[in-house]
Amino acid sequence: MRFESDGDERAVLHDRQILASRQQRLMSKMDAIKIAYGDDGGGSAIFHGVNLIQPSDLVDIQAEAERRSVTLSHILAYAQGPDHPLNHVFREPIYRKDARMWMHRDLAEIVLRAAHRCYTDTGLRFVLLDCLRTTDAQRRMADTKIVKANPHWTAPGPGQLLSNPGEGAHPRAMAVDIMLVRTDGTPLDMGTVFDHFSTDPADNPAARDYPVSPEVAANRALLNAYMVDAARDLDREIWLLPSEWWDFRFPPSVYNAYAALSDADLPEPMKMCG
Repeated sequence: MRFESDGDERAVLHDRQILASRQQRLMSKMDAIKIAYGDDGGGSAIFHGVNLIQPSDLVDIQAEAERRSVTLSHILAYAQGPDHPLNHVFREPIYRKDARMWMHRDLAEIVLRAAHRCYTDTGLRFVLLDCLRTTDAQRRMADTKIVKANPHWTAPGPGQLLSNPGEGAHPRAMAVDIMLVRTDGTPLDMGTVFDHFSTDPADNPAARDYPVSPEVAANRALLNAYMVDAARDLDREIWLLPSEWWDFRFPPSVYNAYAALSDADLPEPMKMCG
């Protein structure tokens, strides 16, 4: 990527990977950097990738499931109020009330295939809890009292539970949080609830390598198998986040090739935080 300046205030951004069918775009140099790499909210560029995710690359996963007659549910956990059991960590809405769940189309193909097979084979339904988490939402999470009281949640390392703004697969719509429920709506026992964030960094029962009962191990393995098999059928690799049994994402080598999305990158109906 390169910038060709035609004055102090304007620049032309050239890159076939970034611009795809557009050969160039006239904009301020800082705006071009923010579009390509994201923004930390303080005007600093977040250098994570050079490929742009377009709104047309994202699908409304519930609408797409209905269109294809795939049985699944979605509850956008972080759009819920403080008393909702799925938003038990932050206890305040992170997303706007009418936010939709947007998913990168490549990940959506895997999820739809896995959900359909799982329901057909077992009668268990996928419940999707989060996917696209814009950098605006990441900052809101980081600013909550509970996160500030547990700095190890965002500390880099194998025990990290929350990505810092601009980092990770969620702000690229390339990670999805999933649980399984029976026909009566009761969740399968996975050893912990969704978003079990341990206050002890040395003890995380939600981790995939944590010792669990045979029943819990079998339930986790079932969900893993449907996601991994669906990805393999589509010649994709899915990565099981080690610290969270519910998190399925593309590998870092895939999602780090793309810039993180902020609400400013999306049209009004697709914004997560408004």
